Amino acid sequence: MSHRARTAIGVSAGLAVVVGTVPLWTASEARTVDSLTHFFIAVAVILVTCQALAALARRLHQPPVFGEMVGGLLLGPSLLGAVWPEGGAFLFQPSVIEGLDKVAQLGLVVFVFLLGCELRTDRIERKGMVAAVVVGGMALPFAAGMGIVLASGDLLAGTSATPTETMLFVGLAMAVTALPVLARILADLKLEKTSVGALSMSAAAIGDGVAWLTLAFLLAGQGGTSQGLRVLLLAAALVLVTALCVRPLLAMLVSRLGSSQSLTVVLIAGAIGYAVLTQSVQLHAVVGAFLFGVAVPRDSLAVERVGQQLEGFTLTILLPLFFAGVGLKISVGLLGTDPLVWLVLVAALVAAVVGKVAGAGGAVRLAGMPPRDALRLGFLMNCRGVTELVVLTIGYQAHLINQLAYTILVLVAVITTATTGPLVRWSLKHTRGDDGGVRAPRTGSRAGTART
Repeated sequence: MSHRARTAIGVSAGLAVVVGTVPLWTASEARTVDSLTHFFIAVAVILVTCQALAALARRLHQPPVFGEMVGGLLLGPSLLGAVWPEGGAFLFQPSVIEGLDKVAQLGLVVFVFLLGCELRTDRIERKGMVAAVVVGGMALPFAAGMGIVLASGDLLAGTSATPTETMLFVGLAMAVTALPVLARILADLKLEKTSVGALSMSAAAIGDGVAWLTLAFLLAGQGGTSQGLRVLLLAAALVLVTALCVRPLLAMLVSRLGSSQSLTVVLIAGAIGYAVLTQSVQLHAVVGAFLFGVAVPRDSLAVERVGQQLEGFTLTILLPLFFAGVGLKISVGLLGTDPLVWLVLVAALVAAVVGKVAGAGGAVRLAGMPPRDALRLGFLMNCRGVTELVVLTIGYQAHLINQLAYTILVLVAVITTATTGPLVRWSLKHTRGDDGGVRAPRTGSRAGTART
């Protein structure tokens, strides 16, 4: 008997058993579904949906994380809740949402810790050009975001934020460039070693550090001047202790432990410990995780192996749960039919794209870069991806913005991420023979996180 025939007989027998036990499954005693079962069902649905859309994104020449982001949005009120409310209510009961939020927070802590490990400033070349990209690529969209909040009044304001805090936060969100997603796009287009690719990666790395530092100041400022000063002093003390004590101790531990399981436990426990410290002083947990990641020794094969192991589980399992949490918090229906709301959405999208392209591209053009390369660099810096979703979620949890602002800015993040690859391909198609084939030194980013 062939293997195919045995498989067919086995499948038929299994289906017969399933049909035969249906009365047992539908018995009144077995029909109740407890919260743990709900949670497992929801996790399975989220992972399958996000991975299916990630595969579709690859076929459409998009980074997989774009498909996962869309998958998370589709499982929320924007699609599932609107098309099949009963299904959405069954999957995402309050107890399930609470469990997903906790797991998603763990995923964020590990992911941002890995981002901190990836932050490299010691190998950056052409520092003047990098500075021009960072300043131009962040200042113009930052100012545009502040202007949108100023023009729209209290439409986007959070419940516990002053108008200035909301303006600063929206400006920061508009200025973000997602380093991991950018790395994936560059790898897909084989641009990671070109001078434009290396420059964009360096600028995105520096920009990420500036963004996290700015976010820390914003969070510290909540609660008044005296409270903000207290938080800043505690944060400064933590940075000093990290630089003077923790970093050398980590270097010693890494050299002794190697790439063993013990090192993995030390790094994860350290990231969580720092997350607890910053959360306890009213900074968000991910700020501490990022700081601990920055303290991890560089140029260590042991740390690199541990990072690759953590990336696989974090990107495949934990981050999709975070995307689902984002999707549950937003609803396209919030946009309604109010012309002002749609005008703000369009203005935010235009400001995000034009601010990055004109700010980053214009700055390097003034610094002497050829026009076509400057335009391509501007397109690359327009990629926001998962980093902006993390920043937006922190701001929403801190009530710096309301749910409408959260929805609008998440849509901006998704759309700008989706358009980055096609715009860069268009620029390559129409600018053949320029810098696209010129290789530049690596800037220190590993390929592991680029899988995002």
